[in-house]
Amino acid sequence: MKRYFKSLLIICLIIFASVLVSCKEETPLDTLEVHYLDVGQADAALVLCGDKTMLIDGGNVDDSNLIYSYLKSHSVDFIDYMIATHPHEDHIGGLSGALRYADVGTVYSPVAEHYAEVFRIFAEQVDEKGVELTVAEVGDSFSLGDASVEIIGVNSAEGENNSSIVLRITHGDVSFMFTADAERDAETVLLDSGARLKSTVLKVGHHGSSDSTTYRFLKEVNPDYAVISVGDDNPYGHPHSETLSRLRDANVTVYRTDEQGDIICRSNGESVEFELGKNKPVADNIIKCDYVLNRRSKVFHYPDCDGVEAMSEYNREYYVGKREDLISDGYTSCGGCKP
Repeated sequence: MKRYFKSLLIICLIIFASVLVSCKEETPLDTLEVHYLDVGQADAALVLCGDKTMLIDGGNVDDSNLIYSYLKSHSVDFIDYMIATHPHEDHIGGLSGALRYADVGTVYSPVAEHYAEVFRIFAEQVDEKGVELTVAEVGDSFSLGDASVEIIGVNSAEGENNSSIVLRITHGDVSFMFTADAERDAETVLLDSGARLKSTVLKVGHHGSSDSTTYRFLKEVNPDYAVISVGDDNPYGHPHSETLSRLRDANVTVYRTDEQGDIICRSNGESVEFELGKNKPVADNIIKCDYVLNRRSKVFHYPDCDGVEAMSEYNREYYVGKREDLISDGYTSCGGCKP
Protein backbone atom coordinates (compact mmCIF):
# COMPACT_ATOMS: atom_id res chain seq x y z
CA MET A 1 0.00 0.00 0.00
CA LYS A 2 2.80 2.40 0.92
CA ARG A 3 4.50 1.65 -2.38
CA TYR A 4 1.21 2.36 -4.19
CA PHE A 5 0.81 5.80 -2.61
CA LYS A 6 4.45 6.63 -3.30
CA SER A 7 4.00 5.77 -6.97
CA LEU A 8 0.78 7.78 -7.10
CA LEU A 9 2.54 10.79 -5.56
CA ILE A 10 5.34 10.61 -8.13
CA ILE A 11 2.80 10.45 -10.98
CA CYS A 12 0.93 13.47 -9.58
CA LEU A 13 4.16 15.44 -9.29
CA ILE A 14 5.09 14.62 -12.88
CA ILE A 15 1.66 15.71 -14.12
CA PHE A 16 1.85 18.93 -12.08
CA ALA A 17 5.30 19.73 -13.44
CA SER A 18 4.10 19.09 -17.00
CA VAL A 19 1.16 21.46 -16.51
CA LEU A 20 3.49 24.17 -15.20
CA VAL A 21 5.83 23.78 -18.17
CA SER A 22 2.89 23.83 -20.59
CA CYS A 23 1.50 27.02 -19.05
CA LYS A 24 4.89 28.65 -19.21
CA GLU A 25 5.29 27.76 -22.89
CA GLU A 26 1.85 29.13 -23.76
CA THR A 27 2.42 32.49 -22.07
CA PRO A 28 2.79 35.01 -24.92
CA LEU A 29 5.72 37.40 -24.97
CA ASP A 30 5.17 41.12 -24.53
CA THR A 31 5.12 42.83 -27.92
CA LEU A 32 8.46 44.39 -28.87
CA GLU A 33 8.30 47.62 -30.86
CA VAL A 34 11.25 49.19 -32.63
CA HIS A 35 10.63 52.74 -33.86
CA TYR A 36 13.18 53.80 -36.47
CA LEU A 37 12.69 57.56 -36.38
CA ASP A 38 12.93 59.75 -39.47
CA VAL A 39 15.66 62.13 -38.37
CA GLY A 40 17.03 62.78 -41.84
CA GLN A 41 20.72 62.10 -42.39
CA ALA A 42 21.13 60.76 -38.86
CA ASP A 43 20.17 57.86 -36.57
CA ALA A 44 17.61 57.40 -33.80
CA ALA A 45 15.56 54.41 -32.65
CA LEU A 46 13.18 53.92 -29.75
CA VAL A 47 12.70 50.34 -28.49
CA LEU A 48 9.71 49.41 -26.30
CA CYS A 49 8.99 46.06 -24.66
CA GLY A 50 6.58 45.61 -21.77
CA ASP A 51 7.14 48.62 -19.52
CA LYS A 52 10.83 48.97 -20.48
CA THR A 53 12.33 51.44 -22.92
CA MET A 54 15.62 51.91 -24.73
CA LEU A 55 16.70 54.83 -26.91
CA ILE A 56 19.49 54.22 -29.41
CA ASP A 57 20.92 57.58 -30.55
CA GLY A 58 18.91 60.74 -31.07
CA GLY A 59 19.79 62.30 -34.40
CA ASN A 60 21.31 65.76 -34.85
CA VAL A 61 21.09 68.72 -32.45
CA ASP A 62 18.29 70.09 -34.64
CA ASP A 63 16.32 66.90 -33.92
CA SER A 64 16.17 67.58 -30.16
CA ASN A 65 12.62 68.93 -30.29
CA LEU A 66 11.52 66.03 -32.50
CA ILE A 67 12.89 63.50 -29.99
CA TYR A 68 11.31 65.42 -27.09
CA SER A 69 7.92 65.43 -28.84
CA TYR A 70 8.10 61.79 -29.88
CA LEU A 71 8.83 60.62 -26.35
CA LYS A 72 6.05 62.82 -25.00
CA SER A 73 3.51 61.56 -27.53
CA HIS A 74 4.33 57.99 -26.52
CA SER A 75 4.30 58.78 -22.77
CA VAL A 76 7.94 57.74 -22.37
CA ASP A 77 9.09 59.79 -19.39
CA PHE A 78 11.68 57.26 -18.25
CA ILE A 79 14.33 55.68 -20.47
CA ASP A 80 15.72 52.54 -18.90
CA TYR A 81 18.67 52.37 -21.29
CA MET A 82 20.14 55.10 -23.48
CA ILE A 83 22.75 54.07 -26.05
CA ALA A 84 24.99 56.77 -27.48
CA THR A 85 26.62 54.63 -30.15
CA HIS A 86 29.50 57.01 -30.90
CA PRO A 87 30.35 60.71 -30.48
CA HIS A 88 29.24 62.05 -33.88
CA GLU A 89 26.59 64.76 -33.78
CA ASP A 90 24.19 62.95 -36.12
CA HIS A 91 23.87 60.22 -33.49
CA ILE A 92 24.01 61.99 -30.12
CA GLY A 93 23.08 65.61 -30.89
CA GLY A 94 19.35 65.11 -30.37
CA LEU A 95 19.74 63.13 -27.14
CA SER A 96 19.57 66.47 -25.35
CA GLY A 97 15.85 66.55 -26.21
CA ALA A 98 15.39 63.14 -24.61
CA LEU A 99 17.27 64.21 -21.50
CA ARG A 100 15.13 67.35 -21.23
CA TYR A 101 11.90 65.37 -21.24
CA ALA A 102 12.71 62.03 -19.61
CA ASP A 103 14.72 60.63 -16.74
CA VAL A 104 17.18 57.89 -17.54
CA GLY A 105 18.49 54.76 -15.87
CA THR A 106 21.69 53.59 -17.61
CA VAL A 107 23.59 55.46 -20.32
CA TYR A 108 26.06 53.52 -22.48
CA SER A 109 28.78 55.21 -24.53
CA PRO A 110 31.93 53.85 -26.21
CA VAL A 111 34.02 56.50 -24.40
CA ALA A 112 33.85 58.50 -21.19
CA GLU A 113 35.40 61.63 -22.71
CA HIS A 114 35.71 63.15 -26.17
CA TYR A 115 36.97 66.39 -27.69
CA ALA A 116 33.74 67.16 -29.55
CA GLU A 117 31.62 69.94 -28.05
CA VAL A 118 28.42 68.00 -28.72
CA PHE A 119 29.73 65.09 -26.63
CA ARG A 120 30.77 67.40 -23.79
CA ILE A 121 27.26 68.89 -23.65
CA PHE A 122 25.72 65.42 -23.77
CA ALA A 123 27.94 64.20 -20.91
CA GLU A 124 27.05 67.26 -18.81
CA GLN A 125 23.32 66.66 -19.33
CA VAL A 126 23.71 63.03 -18.29
CA ASP A 127 25.57 64.15 -15.18
CA GLU A 128 22.78 66.62 -14.36
CA LYS A 129 20.41 63.63 -14.29
CA GLY A 130 22.58 62.10 -11.56
CA VAL A 131 23.76 59.32 -13.86
CA GLU A 132 27.30 58.28 -14.75
CA LEU A 133 28.25 57.34 -18.30
CA THR A 134 28.83 53.61 -18.57
CA VAL A 135 31.61 52.79 -21.02
CA ALA A 136 30.28 49.82 -22.98
CA GLU A 137 32.19 46.57 -23.22
CA VAL A 138 31.67 43.57 -25.45
CA GLY A 139 29.55 41.07 -23.56
CA ASP A 140 27.51 43.62 -21.61
CA SER A 141 23.90 42.47 -21.59
CA PHE A 142 20.58 43.33 -20.01
CA SER A 143 16.88 42.50 -20.20
CA LEU A 144 14.31 44.75 -21.81
CA GLY A 145 10.97 43.31 -20.81
CA ASP A 146 10.74 39.92 -22.52
CA ALA A 147 13.63 40.83 -24.82
CA SER A 148 17.36 40.59 -24.15
CA VAL A 149 20.04 42.97 -25.38
CA GLU A 150 23.72 42.18 -25.85
CA ILE A 151 26.56 44.49 -26.86
CA ILE A 152 28.58 42.51 -29.38
CA GLY A 153 30.95 45.19 -30.64
CA VAL A 154 32.53 48.46 -29.45
CA ASN A 155 35.76 50.30 -30.28
CA SER A 156 36.46 47.50 -32.73
CA ALA A 157 38.92 49.21 -35.07
CA GLU A 158 40.59 52.53 -35.87
CA GLY A 159 38.36 55.47 -36.71
CA GLU A 160 35.42 56.97 -34.85
CA ASN A 161 32.85 55.17 -37.01
CA ASN A 162 34.45 51.89 -35.99
CA SER A 163 34.17 52.85 -32.32
CA SER A 164 30.40 52.40 -32.68
CA ILE A 165 28.50 50.31 -30.17
CA VAL A 166 27.00 47.37 -32.06
CA LEU A 167 24.16 45.56 -30.30
CA ARG A 168 21.77 42.71 -30.92
CA ILE A 169 18.25 42.38 -29.49
CA THR A 170 16.68 38.94 -29.10
CA HIS A 171 12.91 38.54 -28.72
CA GLY A 172 11.86 34.91 -28.90
CA ASP A 173 12.76 33.70 -32.40
CA VAL A 174 13.11 37.28 -33.71
CA SER A 175 16.28 39.38 -33.53
CA PHE A 176 17.40 42.88 -34.41
CA MET A 177 20.91 44.21 -35.04
CA PHE A 178 22.01 47.83 -34.74
CA THR A 179 25.40 48.64 -36.26
CA ALA A 180 25.48 52.47 -35.98
CA ASP A 181 28.28 53.67 -38.31
CA ALA A 182 30.50 50.57 -38.05
CA GLU A 183 32.52 50.09 -41.22
CA ARG A 184 34.31 47.22 -42.95
CA ASP A 185 37.10 46.84 -40.35
CA ALA A 186 34.65 46.71 -37.45
CA GLU A 187 32.51 44.19 -39.35
CA THR A 188 35.58 42.02 -39.82
CA VAL A 189 36.26 42.07 -36.08
CA LEU A 190 32.66 41.05 -35.43
CA LEU A 191 32.91 38.22 -37.94
CA ASP A 192 36.11 36.94 -36.34
CA SER A 193 34.74 37.24 -32.80
CA GLY A 194 32.45 34.26 -33.06
CA ALA A 195 29.46 36.33 -31.86
CA ARG A 196 26.01 35.27 -33.04
CA LEU A 197 25.18 37.66 -35.87
CA LYS A 198 22.08 36.13 -37.49
CA SER A 199 19.31 38.73 -37.23
CA THR A 200 15.80 39.08 -38.61
CA VAL A 201 16.09 42.85 -39.05
CA LEU A 202 19.34 44.73 -39.73
CA LYS A 203 19.71 48.46 -39.17
CA VAL A 204 22.11 49.06 -42.05
CA GLY A 205 25.44 50.55 -41.03
CA HIS A 206 26.54 54.12 -41.77
CA HIS A 207 23.31 55.19 -43.51
CA GLY A 208 23.87 52.73 -46.35
CA SER A 209 27.43 53.79 -47.14
CA SER A 210 29.40 51.46 -49.41
CA ASP A 211 32.07 51.02 -46.71
CA SER A 212 29.59 49.09 -44.54
CA THR A 213 27.32 46.06 -45.00
CA THR A 214 29.97 44.02 -46.81
CA TYR A 215 29.02 40.79 -48.59
CA ARG A 216 30.66 38.61 -45.94
CA PHE A 217 28.98 40.45 -43.08
CA LEU A 218 25.60 40.42 -44.82
CA LYS A 219 25.92 36.68 -45.44
CA GLU A 220 26.44 36.00 -41.72
CA VAL A 221 23.70 38.35 -40.52
CA ASN A 222 21.38 36.92 -43.18
CA PRO A 223 18.51 39.36 -42.48
CA ASP A 224 15.02 39.15 -43.91
CA TYR A 225 14.59 42.92 -43.59
CA ALA A 226 16.86 45.93 -43.50
CA VAL A 227 16.20 49.51 -42.40
CA ILE A 228 18.30 52.41 -43.67
CA SER A 229 18.19 55.66 -41.69
CA VAL A 230 19.05 58.28 -44.27
CA GLY A 231 18.19 61.82 -45.36
CA ASP A 232 16.48 62.72 -48.61
CA ASP A 233 18.92 64.11 -51.24
CA ASN A 234 21.81 64.02 -48.75
CA PRO A 235 25.22 65.30 -49.94
CA TYR A 236 26.91 61.91 -49.41
CA GLY A 237 24.81 60.00 -51.91
CA HIS A 238 23.62 57.59 -49.21
CA PRO A 239 22.50 54.91 -49.55
CA HIS A 240 25.19 53.99 -52.06
CA SER A 241 24.21 51.87 -55.04
CA GLU A 242 26.78 49.23 -54.07
CA THR A 243 25.08 48.67 -50.73
CA LEU A 244 21.61 48.52 -52.26
CA SER A 245 22.94 46.02 -54.81
CA ARG A 246 24.36 43.78 -52.06
CA LEU A 247 21.06 43.88 -50.18
CA ARG A 248 19.18 43.13 -53.39
CA ASP A 249 21.46 40.18 -54.17
CA ALA A 250 20.76 38.83 -50.67
CA ASN A 251 16.99 39.11 -51.30
CA VAL A 252 16.52 41.48 -48.35
CA THR A 253 13.41 43.65 -48.13
CA VAL A 254 14.63 47.22 -47.59
CA TYR A 255 12.87 50.09 -45.82
CA ARG A 256 14.25 53.65 -45.86
CA THR A 257 13.34 56.58 -43.65
CA ASP A 258 13.81 59.00 -46.57
CA GLU A 259 11.06 57.14 -48.44
CA GLN A 260 8.84 55.68 -45.70
CA GLY A 261 9.31 58.20 -42.87
CA ASP A 262 9.09 56.75 -39.35
CA ILE A 263 9.26 52.97 -39.57
CA ILE A 264 7.79 50.90 -36.75
CA CYS A 265 8.56 47.18 -36.55
CA ARG A 266 6.55 44.98 -34.16
CA SER A 267 7.58 41.52 -33.02
CA ASN A 268 5.50 38.90 -31.21
CA GLY A 269 8.57 36.72 -30.77
CA GLU A 270 7.75 34.60 -33.83
CA SER A 271 7.38 37.08 -36.69
CA VAL A 272 7.52 40.80 -37.45
CA GLU A 273 5.26 43.33 -39.11
CA PHE A 274 6.04 46.84 -40.31
CA GLU A 275 4.09 50.08 -40.11
CA LEU A 276 5.30 52.81 -42.44
CA GLY A 277 4.90 56.49 -41.59
CA LYS A 278 4.32 57.53 -45.20
CA ASN A 279 2.59 54.28 -46.14
CA LYS A 280 4.63 54.14 -49.33
CA PRO A 281 4.89 50.55 -50.60
CA VAL A 282 8.25 48.88 -51.02
CA ALA A 283 8.38 47.07 -54.34
CA ASP A 284 10.60 44.25 -53.04
CA ASN A 285 8.17 43.70 -50.19
CA ILE A 286 5.24 43.15 -52.54
CA ILE A 287 6.72 40.64 -54.97
CA LYS A 288 10.13 39.06 -54.54
CA CYS A 289 11.98 39.10 -57.86
CA ASP A 290 15.35 39.77 -59.41
CA TYR A 291 14.14 41.97 -62.26
CA VAL A 292 10.94 43.54 -63.59
CA LEU A 293 10.42 43.11 -67.33
CA ASN A 294 8.58 45.33 -69.78
CA ARG A 295 7.22 42.76 -72.20
CA ARG A 296 6.34 45.45 -74.75
CA SER A 297 9.68 47.27 -74.90
CA LYS A 298 11.75 44.19 -74.00
CA VAL A 299 13.64 46.20 -71.32
CA PHE A 300 14.42 44.81 -67.85
CA HIS A 301 14.76 46.88 -64.66
CA TYR A 302 15.71 46.50 -61.03
CA PRO A 303 12.51 46.25 -58.91
CA ASP A 304 13.10 49.66 -57.28
CA CYS A 305 13.70 51.48 -60.59
CA ASP A 306 11.51 54.55 -61.22
CA GLY A 307 10.69 53.09 -64.63
CA VAL A 308 8.77 50.25 -62.99
CA GLU A 309 6.24 52.65 -61.45
CA ALA A 310 5.59 54.21 -64.88
CA MET A 311 5.11 50.80 -66.50
CA SER A 312 1.57 49.54 -67.10
CA GLU A 313 0.62 46.42 -65.16
CA TYR A 314 -0.30 44.73 -68.44
CA ASN A 315 3.27 45.02 -69.77
CA ARG A 316 4.92 44.18 -66.44
CA GLU A 317 6.43 40.79 -65.62
CA TYR A 318 8.24 39.81 -62.41
CA TYR A 319 11.29 37.71 -63.20
CA VAL A 320 13.48 35.48 -61.01
CA GLY A 321 16.61 34.33 -62.78
CA LYS A 322 19.90 35.33 -64.33
CA ARG A 323 20.66 38.52 -66.22
CA GLU A 324 22.45 36.55 -68.96
CA ASP A 325 19.30 34.53 -69.69
CA LEU A 326 17.28 37.71 -70.20
CA ILE A 327 19.82 39.10 -72.64
CA SER A 328 19.85 35.83 -74.59
CA ASP A 329 16.04 36.11 -74.80
CA GLY A 330 16.34 39.50 -76.48
CA TYR A 331 15.90 41.81 -73.49
CA THR A 332 18.10 44.89 -72.92
CA SER A 333 18.95 46.53 -69.61
CA CYS A 334 17.36 49.80 -68.48
CA GLY A 335 19.58 52.83 -69.10
CA GLY A 336 18.50 54.39 -65.79
CA CYS A 337 19.03 51.72 -63.11
CA LYS A 338 21.56 49.79 -65.28
CA PRO A 339 20.84 46.26 -63.99
